[in-house]
Amino acid sequence: MNNKRHDWKTEEIMAIYKMPLMDLLYKAASVHREFHDPNIVQVATLVSIKTGGCPEDCSYCPQAARYNTDITGNDLLSVQEVKKLALKAKSSGSSRVCMGAAWRNVKDGEDFEQVLEMVRTINKLEMEVCCTLGMITENQAKRLAEAGLYAYNHNLDSSEEYYKKVISTRGYQDRLDTIKNVRKTNVTVCSGGIIGMGEKVADRAGMLQALSSLNPHPESVPINALVPVKGTPLEAEKGVEVWEMIRMVATTRIVMPTTQVRLSAGRTTMSREGQAMCFFAGANSIFTGDKLLTTPNPDVNEDMKMFDELGLSPQKPFTKNKQPATVEAENSLLKSLDEKPKWSRPLHKI
Repeated sequence: MNNKRHDWKTEEIMAIYKMPLMDLLYKAASVHREFHDPNIVQVATLVSIKTGGCPEDCSYCPQAARYNTDITGNDLLSVQEVKKLALKAKSSGSSRVCMGAAWRNVKDGEDFEQVLEMVRTINKLEMEVCCTLGMITENQAKRLAEAGLYAYNHNLDSSEEYYKKVISTRGYQDRLDTIKNVRKTNVTVCSGGIIGMGEKVADRAGMLQALSSLNPHPESVPINALVPVKGTPLEAEKGVEVWEMIRMVATTRIVMPTTQVRLSAGRTTMSREGQAMCFFAGANSIFTGDKLLTTPNPDVNEDMKMFDELGLSPQKPFTKNKQPATVEAENSLLKSLDEKPKWSRPLHKI
């Protein structure tokens, strides 16, 4: 089959999503087995290195400063604190650590230098390092790559049309431009979205169309189910049915065959049987640990029990791409440009 397709139409993707479930599962599982070992699943740990106080208005996010949630914010963690958390994750079976900061975009300065040192430290632990720090410039992406960053996460969240209904403080193109900046380095791209925000199937298909049109496809696509949080505009949204997650995972697998599809937020409401069907349909990555930034997640011991029951094994680090080299700060050829990029401030309202 052609695994290089970048011209999917939204209507085609919708037709796949709406296939009879047994046919959809069979097709997705067949694609999955062609390009991946079905019994290997990547285990990643998400660490909030700076929590709360975000100036954005993402309707799903409890870290937005404008919403009245019970999130306790904190300043940027120290390098040693992050190293301790990374070692704990490694001992629990994780091969990747993703560091998230509640920032609109990266700003050159002391905090960014500290994040670069975190990247160097974790990479030297023989773990894949991923960051999600908001929008970044080309020079910032190159500096992260030089430090040893393995992946950068920047989700599209939804279709471009529906995006405007959940976020007004940053534009869709800004997200695409950030991904383009990452692609100018050897850092892999992680980009996905959220279902259950009130969108239609066409919006889910539209998001996958946008992701699959990227060349190359993102190496990782996280599929999140909305976890409604009191105090956010989406607090009253009903949770998605497990069948919706299964269909979304299966469709993603068919449209982007070589991508790692991550079963992300929302697993706490899914049975083991439901998660097993997602793995069968093509999911081959999960976040483990008791929290995903600020929302609940299954306990790592429960996840390992599930792996034993299903005969799954954790993926070893650097299986898909080789480990990046780390350049120490004193040997860096790249310096801060003290950039002040003009990221967009859309005029629409949510």
